Amino acid sequence: MDGDVLLTIGDLARRTGLTVKAIRFYSERGLVPPTTRSPAGYRLYDVGALARLEFVRTLRELGIDLPTVQRLLERDLPVAQVAEEHAEALDVQIRILRLRRAVLRAVARRGSTLEETELMHRLAKLSNEERHRLVTGFIDEVFGDLDANPEWVAMMRSAMPDLPDDPDPEQVDAWAELAELVQDPEFRAAVRRLAEYQAAERAQGDTTGLHHELTEEVRDRVGAAVAAGVDSASPQAAAIVGALATRYAQTFGRADDAHLRDWMLDRLEAADEPLAERYMQLLAVINGWPVPPSMAPLFGWFSQALRAGR
Repeated sequence: MDGDVLLTIGDLARRTGLTVKAIRFYSERGLVPPTTRSPAGYRLYDVGALARLEFVRTLRELGIDLPTVQRLLERDLPVAQVAEEHAEALDVQIRILRLRRAVLRAVARRGSTLEETELMHRLAKLSNEERHRLVTGFIDEVFGDLDANPEWVAMMRSAMPDLPDDPDPEQVDAWAELAELVQDPEFRAAVRRLAEYQAAERAQGDTTGLHHELTEEVRDRVGAAVAAGVDSASPQAAAIVGALATRYAQTFGRADDAHLRDWMLDRLEAADEPLAERYMQLLAVINGWPVPPSMAPLFGWFSQALRAGR
């Protein structure tokens, strides 16, 4: 195009795809001022104005606000700085949109009421810091004045819910349930009872901490018995209980006698808390960890076998 050619607003509209109204608006705001006017007073634009208009359109399509566009055109701001700041703002918007999408899909799957939808949305919008604060408040209240197992308390404090930037509906659903759970008086009371049991054991000299190897052996032996359909009152079950009792006696430095079996039963019943298990499962879903299988069937069988051997 020859540099002396002048274009009307209509010509600019056809060349850029913008509406006449939009071009007139940009012109009146001083973003793309007319090069000159016709004898009849109509605005006319040269090639430079066309290029300026294309630049304005690009910036607006990228979501840059008009005052910033003006400063860019006047060279008051470097384009790279504006691009970086705007990209960061878009990152925030994208995270919000992804979260809203996950909430809506969770609501659709749940068939939630309006009240449940509002609650889920409010909980999902919390920052990681706010989520951690909610869970930490629960832990502080439950364990604050008790000398419970320090390894278990440390694990509870370190395992915080971290909802990803692009969560699945299942993760949003799990977070909403966990947030409700930590505020549930029944759940708090259940965890408190477990903490009190641990504190009582520590007061009697049990400072052995967590026992992952023993837990694995119980899971393996009892899990195999449950899978095989072994009757908890059978001689085979009694042999399994005997072997595990020996391991308990070795681990905790106790005599392998009838009192040990009673103590093992008390310990199992204290640990068999469905709400506490649900908490750990929800935490795993939120954080994208492998969800631990339920220990309830194993604890149930083991408790029945201990009672049968009395």
